Amino acid sequence: MAALRRKFGEDYQVVNTSRGTTFSAPVKKKRQRFVEKNGRCNVQHGNLGGETSRYLSDLFTTLVDLKWRWNLLIFILTYTIAWLVMASMWWIIAYIRGDIGNGHDQSYTPCVANVYNFPSAFLFFIETEATIGYGYRYITEKCPEGIILFLFQSLLGSIVDAFLIGCMFIKMSQPKKRAETLMFSQDAVISQRDGKLCLMFRVGNLRNSHMVSAQIRCKLIKSRQTPEGEFLPLDQCELDVGFGTGADQLFLVSPLTICHEINSKSPFFDLSQRSLKSEQFEIVVILEGIVETTGMTCQARTSYTEDEVLWGHRFLPVMSLEDGFFRVDYSQFHSNFEVPTPAYSVKEYEEKSSLPSPAATPHRDRVFSVDCLEAVEGRGGRGGSVSSRLPSKLQRMSSSGKEDLQRKVLRLSSQPAERACSTGDLPLKLQRMGSSPICVGEDQGLQLKSLKVGFEVHGVTRSTGDLHRRSLLHTQMHAPLHTPLSTPTPKRPEDNLPAKLRRMNADR
Repeated sequence: MAALRRKFGEDYQVVNTSRGTTFSAPVKKKRQRFVEKNGRCNVQHGNLGGETSRYLSDLFTTLVDLKWRWNLLIFILTYTIAWLVMASMWWIIAYIRGDIGNGHDQSYTPCVANVYNFPSAFLFFIETEATIGYGYRYITEKCPEGIILFLFQSLLGSIVDAFLIGCMFIKMSQPKKRAETLMFSQDAVISQRDGKLCLMFRVGNLRNSHMVSAQIRCKLIKSRQTPEGEFLPLDQCELDVGFGTGADQLFLVSPLTICHEINSKSPFFDLSQRSLKSEQFEIVVILEGIVETTGMTCQARTSYTEDEVLWGHRFLPVMSLEDGFFRVDYSQFHSNFEVPTPAYSVKEYEEKSSLPSPAATPHRDRVFSVDCLEAVEGRGGRGGSVSSRLPSKLQRMSSSGKEDLQRKVLRLSSQPAERACSTGDLPLKLQRMGSSPICVGEDQGLQLKSLKVGFEVHGVTRSTGDLHRRSLLHTQMHAPLHTPLSTPTPKRPEDNLPAKLRRMNADR
């Protein structure tokens, strides 16, 4: 199948004759790149008009930038034309002086000896220009115009040699050829490193000679529209690859993985695995440095489009320790493998992190805590406190030292699932204990903590019978822990109360 597609192209279709259905291989549309993978910029300048004269003003750079075939053609034509022109000038001098007709006369002194036709004049120029000096053709002292032409020929020949030979030397030693031995990974990857989502790619140097002061930069090229409505087709945005920390300065001895952290300042802040499939952008990577052997500045470039960025991948290691040296396996330079990576963007992750956690939401269960005292006191301004509904004498009995006693008892007997919300919920004797300073010992505190308060507050205490039952419960609380709690239930609780309390209850 691969051979058929190479022969007929990517549009080759596979036909299933049994069902009569045609299956066409998905043809991926070629992505228009701004910078090719080899670093060549895919930009052509047109309609320059009168600006073409600027190329002639910098003729040396123009010749260096030309392709090799044009350089060789210019090199050959320049020398050929210069030789023909100078040989013609020597032939013209010989023709004007009459040296051509008397060239074989031994008694005649010509301007240039043994120059009697154009081929001999051409040979004389080549011997002079190349300083061969066979000694057969030479200038005589009776030809001043020949001496002047000889000086002009020497100066012109030196200029042409310096220009063309220098151009060819620069062309051959151009740092672009050094960039051929600088490698970039075929794909870029996105995965987590040190708990942060990062865009990574790999660079390497194939030569043993180092790149001095190597520095790497990244540009994101993406079309966008400004708030004013202006459309920017190729907007360039800088990608931070360690400019602030100095990580962009490379010691390129072994392959390095360049990392761009995706954070709130990154253009990929809202990029997720799903949105990556619909995005259209290009990442241009520029590696600059000084060639150690020549001292010339070298620049290598490549680019990654959105389909060359792999989400949830990581590069395979290429370094291994051998016997006394480190070995780099460049066969694994472009290899990568999948790793678990969140599919959402950094922006979505930060938004989820900023939301309050359900565990931090306050629970509405009733718990014994001191905070409830403050809540009850706050509500007392609207509906009155619970203790204000008790008889006046009971209010006076429980008013002194109430707050300190309540806070101490509630701290010792608090449970995470219940809440006492009034002073009337406490036993009467505990309220009376608050009128005098008490000291809760270690054993008493243990007993208070071990006591499971099982009653539930359904309303405000309205009778002294309830107070008496709660006082009995408090007396049982001080009994030993192994003794079972038993409370005899009288037929009429009012009959067991003192006479003074019965009169107070009758008054109500």
